[in-house]
Amino acid sequence: MIYVGFLCFWETQPRVVFVLVHPVPQKDPTQMNNSQVNRTSLFKMAAPIPGSTHECEGSMASVKAVSSAAPLALRIVAECPVSKARACTLALSHCAVSTPVFMPVGTQGTLKGITIDQLEDLDCQICLGNTYHLGMRPGPELIEKANGLHGFMKWSRNLLTDSGGFQMVSLLELSEVTEEGVTFRSPYDGKEILLTPEQSIAIQNSLGSDIMMQLDDVVSSTVKGPRVEEAMHRSVRWLDRCIAGNKNPDRQNLFAIIQGGLDAKLRKACLDEMTKRDVPGFAIGGLSGGEQKDDFWKMVTLSTDHLPREKPRYLMGVGYALDLVVCVALGCDMFDCVFPTRTARFGSALVPWGSLQLKQKQYAKDFKPIDPDCKCPTCRRHSRAYLHALFKSDTAAMHHITIHNISYQVIINYMFLNQYLVLLLSFHLLLFSPYRFSAHPHAVSASEHHRAEVS
Repeated sequence: MIYVGFLCFWETQPRVVFVLVHPVPQKDPTQMNNSQVNRTSLFKMAAPIPGSTHECEGSMASVKAVSSAAPLALRIVAECPVSKARACTLALSHCAVSTPVFMPVGTQGTLKGITIDQLEDLDCQICLGNTYHLGMRPGPELIEKANGLHGFMKWSRNLLTDSGGFQMVSLLELSEVTEEGVTFRSPYDGKEILLTPEQSIAIQNSLGSDIMMQLDDVVSSTVKGPRVEEAMHRSVRWLDRCIAGNKNPDRQNLFAIIQGGLDAKLRKACLDEMTKRDVPGFAIGGLSGGEQKDDFWKMVTLSTDHLPREKPRYLMGVGYALDLVVCVALGCDMFDCVFPTRTARFGSALVPWGSLQLKQKQYAKDFKPIDPDCKCPTCRRHSRAYLHALFKSDTAAMHHITIHNISYQVIINYMFLNQYLVLLLSFHLLLFSPYRFSAHPHAVSASEHHRAEVS
């Protein structure tokens, strides 16, 4: 056990906060002997889980060697007893994933501006594909002939595929929802396409993703009224259809998606119903769409309060640093967002203190790397001045910044969350009810601490 103490201010009063951190006891001592868990750290990789590789391998041969393993197992390595933050090892068919984890989004089988080899070199353990777009083109039949999306894109690690439900929001003007499914008008050729829960799962079965998402009825988080309740109940019914339609439950993990908008009663009703289904994991959906942060965080913590402890929790569409830190504190394990790749294409490089807009003139003669502490290929080789100049003449600038941003999210941000989370979470939790530390037995005022030292 360790205590982490630091000075912060709450309601103008300086306070020293002590946070108790301890790893979760391991149930299997034989596995514990084979692991390299550091018991003085809050978040560390767990021991290998039988049937899964401990590290992501780089060859397709190793993929086949573990593809017959149990589809998913979650080991909780450590928990913070003050917040709901936790570290886990999620064993999937292709490799084990350390959580909390940020998952880059490769909508059409690739991340824009980066190659598969480069993504592997950045130690990405899992990335996303999109069922709607891949189903439209090149189509599930072609991808299935290539031994699924893994074989098609030559990716030997884990894949998660979205169901296509989000396109009900992003392509709102091109879609119509009924009980049968959602009808889209193709943005490519204008043809109408009906996506049902069964068809969404059939496409994802063809793609062969490690984690599949149910087709849910998605409405924007800013929508209120009867449409939110309708979408919540329909999502529950569609979940049952997705479960029934899954042809590969022994190889592909189907996650349910909690809906209910910003209405606590509706979200709780959805949680009550969906957790009755024995699915491998749960996602929190219908958020991060423009609502106020307070409303967003309240729905996240409501959801994690009622989700099973022993199953992974995936918060969809979240990628900003503040949201990652807060939502890890609120008990979430997995995150995804297009933010790091999309913002790179506009010349925005992510750094621990915010972002650098490298197109701006102030960087024209700045010969420092994007982040002096970053070890990514871009920061090891190129200066801000070079990237600034490159933006005027070559699209390679977007490529270099994309590599940095993915590295920041996958590696630097992961280390930040795992090694420094306790400090930041404690500061945040001091400010926001109901997680204030004032009543915590280890929270004392700075003046009291000083008097104790003097005496």
